[in-house]
Amino acid sequence: MRPETLIQLLGLASTLSAATAFTSIDPLVARRPRTHSCPALQSTTNPLAINVNEIAERDIESFERWSNEVGIQKAPGFVLKSADRYSKNVYAMTVQDVASGSPVLYVPEELIFSSNKAMAAYRTPEMAAAERQLETFDSVSELRQYYLMVQLLVEIERGTDSPWYPWLNSLPRYFENAVSMSSFCVNCLPPLMRKLNEKERGNQQSLNEWAFSKVPYLSDETKANEALIKWVYQIVYTRSFEWEGDLRIVPMGDMFDHTSNGSPEVMPWYDEYGNYYAYSQFDIPAGSPLRMTYGHETRPSFLLARYGFLDEEGQATHCKLIFENVDDDLVELGYSEERMLFYSTGEVSEEVWDVLLYRFLDQTNNVMEKQTLMNAFRNEDYDTKNMLHETYYPYTSAMLMEHIDNFLVELDKLQKKAETIGKVEVYVKNEHPRLPLIMRHNEFIKDAFLKVKSMYSPDENWRDATMRVTVLECNIDECAEAECVVDEMGNWECEGGLGYNEDGTERATSKTIMQYE
Repeated sequence: MRPETLIQLLGLASTLSAATAFTSIDPLVARRPRTHSCPALQSTTNPLAINVNEIAERDIESFERWSNEVGIQKAPGFVLKSADRYSKNVYAMTVQDVASGSPVLYVPEELIFSSNKAMAAYRTPEMAAAERQLETFDSVSELRQYYLMVQLLVEIERGTDSPWYPWLNSLPRYFENAVSMSSFCVNCLPPLMRKLNEKERGNQQSLNEWAFSKVPYLSDETKANEALIKWVYQIVYTRSFEWEGDLRIVPMGDMFDHTSNGSPEVMPWYDEYGNYYAYSQFDIPAGSPLRMTYGHETRPSFLLARYGFLDEEGQATHCKLIFENVDDDLVELGYSEERMLFYSTGEVSEEVWDVLLYRFLDQTNNVMEKQTLMNAFRNEDYDTKNMLHETYYPYTSAMLMEHIDNFLVELDKLQKKAETIGKVEVYVKNEHPRLPLIMRHNEFIKDAFLKVKSMYSPDENWRDATMRVTVLECNIDECAEAECVVDEMGNWECEGGLGYNEDGTERATSKTIMQYE
């Protein structure tokens, strides 16, 4: 018996009649697990009936008919709409008003692809050699996605014999994420985005055809089909979402686009039997898209790298401060992509200021004040921490402005590089179709940085100023004051203080700023 027989598409004809009203579904009523098989669809002599070429047409019409036949229920007015003439992007919307708290979509558990179910069916002793391949590629962490890919590939091999064929043939072929970008596009990305891009592309390469070469449930043709395996990778990584540790792909539920505006129109939910529901979170007017959240609301660069769209609704973006040497204290203060944020208002997250202050104290060898900062942070002593920020604000703000200016210069260089071919519309469309999206991303990030610069540096000539600083230098035996000048580039020149030892090292073991002008 082939393992796929363990994953049956159970029919709903005996439990849900065609006349069953969607509004009658009550998630609070316990449901009896179903045990009836769905009749097989028409067979084909072509085991790979899905054309995965990125210009292949998506068959949305057949998918919608299929969804009605197998028990997927939609609210009145729920429709699928294409954002372009070629159906590259198809999304859910409503053409009727939807009241708050209403069921918008119901998908039976038997239709849902699940990493738990895939692993239960296919993770057999015969897969030991295949899993060793994953260890070779250092991809054991991707085991759930791997088995989802195995299950999808098995169903694709069945062609139109697969009960899921209409859904499979409706899936997108064209992507604009990191995995799909050309080398030229990658080189037009700023550093953090390039890093995310490399991670995504590296992950896909570790789950290429070699990773599936030992899978006993796939034909040799499938295991050697690089384009097919790459396409299945894209489907799994862009359409699966986690629920209680299980990665799930929900046919029709995967048509909800993402929003980061804080108020997605729908919220997914599963009942105790694993059936999927989407409920409206507020009154939705006719003509509105039906969207959920994919998470990562403050990571537009990640959303672009993973899913291939620019999230311009997000309330924040990473500040792009990247340090080579990061100690545990910096991580504790909030040095991470999710917390080091520039907000759409132009404000800067507290973590950015904490990290900049720590870096400044570290660079000036101010061990005492650095420890004071960490103690205040750990003890939630906001008064002491704020006093430190006020004292050193001229320097941390100068560090922030320098970072912003340097990053803006880098962005301008990248935009000019993209523009060398970006204006040749026909060439871009044929050779680098993702380039316009990358240019929009770079402009989006530039606007965010300019808002921060405008808020914290109303005087655009901030670099022309120099600061005079009185510093108290101390060691275990004595202290002495030094008079210092900090120029527009952040360079220090000091007179006085404790001076230097014979070997050229500084005698001071701590430095404390007493006052500044």
